Formats: sequence, structure tokens, C-alpha cells
Amino acid sequence: MDQETRVAWLVDHYQRPRHRGRLRDADAHVPGGNPGCGDIITMYVKAQPGEDRVAEVSFEGVGCTLSQAAASILAERINQDHPTFAEVLDFSYEDMLDLLGRGIAASRPQCATLALGTLKGAVKTVEMNRKLRAAGHTDAEIADLRRAVAAQGQGTGLVIGEGAERAATAPR
Repeated sequence: MDQETRVAWLVDHYQRPRHRGRLRDADAHVPGGNPGCGDIITMYVKAQPGEDRVAEVSFEGVGCTLSQAAASILAERINQDHPTFAEVLDFSYEDMLDLLGRGIAASRPQCATLALGTLKGAVKTVEMNRKLRAAGHTDAEIADLRRAVAAQGQGTGLVIGEGAERAATAPR
């Protein structure tokens, strides 16, 4: 795809996002924020029952054209392919930059990869919740564990999980 076509594709996804909105029966919803420019994405993931495979995703968010278009493009691809959890986790940030177009996305990689990082966080949340429930943990215990894990990631750039929205909109 040439540069002009790629820009038009990104703008179309920004203006007419696909799979935008809350997924009511999601197994996980995880916010992600980009403190560098205030982008916020929440990814919703519904897993295939009994399988380590994504059944459906959606997103909500605010931010720049690139971050919102990337979320729409990623959601569209995931909903077409229904990848395994491992395939989602193996989809690299480099792959995302290639998908969006390096000439466009490489100048703002955090904006371009926010949705992917947030999706990976949501998939990991589904995996962790399943394992913790199987080990007998309650939903309240699981929420406490998630908060502790999110606190460990502070100061690393993108913020995924609890506190993401606050970090993305905090004054710099």
C-alpha cells in the first residue's frame, strides 16, 4: 500500500472506527494510557469458552488520530482472525508498526502501539484470572493482585491497567 493510500486508510479508521464501544460480556477490560500525549485506550476481550483464543474484542478511547486508528485497525484484525492468546502475545510492536506503515507510525511509536500493548494486557488478564480462579481465588483477591502488578509497572512509559487514565492525563 502506498503512503497516500495508507494515510487515507488510517484517517478512515479514525473517522469511522470499527469495533468501538464497550463489549458488555467481556472477560476482561484493561485501560492503557500514553503519558506522553494523553492518549487513552480501553480494550475489551471476550475469550472463546474453554479455549485460549480471542472470540471478540472492542475498544473505547480518546486521543490522537494514530492511536485511535491503530486501535480500530487492531480490533478489526483480531475480530477477523480470532487468534490464540499466544498469537496475540507474539504479535510484536515491530509487527504493529509494519501494519500501520513505518513511514507514518515510526515517528510516534507509543501512539501507534498503545492499543497493542493494552490488548496484550487484557489477554494476560484473562489468562491470569482463569488460573487464579482455578486455584480458588475470589474476584476481590484477583483485583488486589492486579493492582499490585500494575503498581510495579509505573515509570516505564506506557501505562497499562489501573491508573492508566490518570497517568495519561496528568500534567507534565
